[in-house]
Amino acid sequence: MPPVAELCRVARDEQGILGGAIRYWPVRIGRAQALLLGPVAVHPTAQGEGLGAALIRDTVERARALEWSRILLVGDEPYYRRFGFARLEGVEMPPPTNPERVLGLELVPGAWSGVTGPVTRGA
Repeated sequence: MPPVAELCRVARDEQGILGGAIRYWPVRIGRAQALLLGPVAVHPTAQGEGLGAALIRDTVERARALEWSRILLVGDEPYYRRFGFARLEGVEMPPPTNPERVLGLELVPGAWSGVTGPVTRGA
């Protein structure tokens, strides 16, 4: 399945050296469409400089402008909470995913309400 090209970003420095990248994938949870965020990767020499946060903020706003309703990811809630992500109940990523790490962000109020079930490939 190809990623959602409009939301994928690569960050390079002035010399063209890769600093970071972010990808989004179309998925479904039942009949609901969602974006799966991941990976977010930052080169070790650029970590701690805010590049990952900038990539996330930029692409979340772009997803909102493209009228996506919800974003899903698997990650550390303490890190992603600052972007508005919260733990999701009833959304099932394939094993061996820890359910405590399944997080979601609403781009439209109430977008995750009633959305449950296994995550499958998007159309």
